[in-house]
Amino acid sequence: MTDRPQTVLVVDDTLENIDILTGILGPHYAIKVATNGALALKIVAKQQPDIILLDVMMPVMDGHEVCRHLKSDLKSANIPVIFITAMADAQDEQIGFDLGAVDYITKPIRPAIVLARVKSHLALADQKRECELMVNQRTRELAESQKDAVVMLAKAGHFNDPDTGSHIWRMAEYSAVLARAAQWPIEKAQLLKQAAPMHDTGKIGIPDSILKAPRALTDEEWVVMRSHTELGFGILAVSDSPLFKLAAEIALTHHEKWDGSGYPQNLKGEEIPESSRIVMIADVFDALTMKRPYKEAWPVEKAFDELQQCTGTHFEKRLVDLFISAHDEIVQLKQKWDEQEVT
Repeated sequence: MTDRPQTVLVVDDTLENIDILTGILGPHYAIKVATNGALALKIVAKQQPDIILLDVMMPVMDGHEVCRHLKSDLKSANIPVIFITAMADAQDEQIGFDLGAVDYITKPIRPAIVLARVKSHLALADQKRECELMVNQRTRELAESQKDAVVMLAKAGHFNDPDTGSHIWRMAEYSAVLARAAQWPIEKAQLLKQAAPMHDTGKIGIPDSILKAPRALTDEEWVVMRSHTELGFGILAVSDSPLFKLAAEIALTHHEKWDGSGYPQNLKGEEIPESSRIVMIADVFDALTMKRPYKEAWPVEKAFDELQQCTGTHFEKRLVDLFISAHDEIVQLKQKWDEQEVT
């Protein structure tokens, strides 16, 4: 409940009816009046009332038309509307309810009924607003929790690989750029941006002796190393949320190759989810252009050329072409991240 007096807008083309309703409600609420539908809509647009008592039978714009305007505007759609009418036809009442009215008061007006209905619907509106605030707050809290989970899982996957720096966040941004270029809806591209950093979550289950081996891995060690895809899938697939389902898909398949020579399932071509086809390009591009203890960073143009050289084998040509077409945006993102790491 707000501290200010609640406002009732009375809309009726008959002054006598306005006087009656004002007399009944005036001692309890702040009253605004309108003698026609157009004026009522102007008042609502300027300062929204808490509830509207709306006469049905008015010239030019009747109550039904006014209600239709109110409910079609997001700013006024939630204001409770009670129709005031001399009509008692059930069909007329149904029209009003279908338009979004919450109640009917029939003429002749009875003060006790008017007060009770207005009080009841104002209380319900207050409860609805409180519920919506609680739901919105809870939604924000859940979104923050999910965001924190993404950060923790992404960092966990690279816990024993501190030299990667901002790799997982850069490649996530590159992935989103490529997804948008591939005509993904903005919302889905944003989801991919959130999911991509978790692609190596399964590395948390790989022994340090393999992850940090200062030499080429043996065949047996490569078997263990490649299992990080399935380990990551097993961790992330526990959740049914769209974000973690997408992350699980990427974790499992981001080392597949267009020609079928990848792992763990030797998927080929479009058998590989497009999400992973996108992420693998972003991942490799960023790995090539970053400095590691065992190599210098490649120049950007050389990395773009390498992607082209690997089309048809490692990558899908269509997606590589789209990635290169976003050249300027990719370079700007890289420069942004390079500047952040320096500072």
